[in-house]
Amino acid sequence: MMKKLISVLLVALFTSTVFAATLSYKNNTYQKLADEYTRKADRAMDAGMYDEAVEYSKKAEENAALSKAYIEMMMARGDAESALKTAKTKLAWAESIDAQNTFPMAYTSAKENYDNAVAAFDGEDYPKAIEYANLVLASLAGVREVTPLPEYYIVRPWAETKDCYWNISGRPYVYNNPLLWENLYQANKDNMPDPNDPNLIHPGMKMKVPSLTGEYRSGTYDPKKSYEAYGSESYKVNR
Repeated sequence: MMKKLISVLLVALFTSTVFAATLSYKNNTYQKLADEYTRKADRAMDAGMYDEAVEYSKKAEENAALSKAYIEMMMARGDAESALKTAKTKLAWAESIDAQNTFPMAYTSAKENYDNAVAAFDGEDYPKAIEYANLVLASLAGVREVTPLPEYYIVRPWAETKDCYWNISGRPYVYNNPLLWENLYQANKDNMPDPNDPNLIHPGMKMKVPSLTGEYRSGTYDPKKSYEAYGSESYKVNR
């Protein structure tokens, strides 16, 4: 009966050892001790020293359990490291396309989740670190590269473009609405020859296009660039 009990323990330990051997972190101190105690239990059983064999088997079982827990912890750490790396790469990409300005809410959410992921990892809460890292990817799922609306416009000759506050305001990349022309006028009248006459704008004048709804604007209008229309989903602030 005693020999049968020991055999069952050894089979269980052998199964545990095989399971551990399939994992990348199998060569740990606990597993080495489990293997050594298993060999001692085997030798003691063959020598008929059944009490010692049972004690060795128990120690082998204890260390096998510790080895399994260690392996699971290290695998979770590895998974968390991989998730953090992916999240960091995605966040860096978002920053490279100026997402903090073009998609401020999405970027802020992603940055907060990344910081939480790092904190969870440092605290060895690897499942939570993975959860936060995945939230980084979810936050940035809708982010894409967007050409910012221009902050400035260089007035061109009337004969070529019919540039005036009314027409400029109506262009999609400005306000997409000529009725909003006074916003341009108020922002630029101090730089005009006659601040009281909105019709006196001249070619070469650098006109500021103020933000009306908090939309991000940057740079000077470039006819070679493709801009989406003001008011489109791409330029909404709360994204």
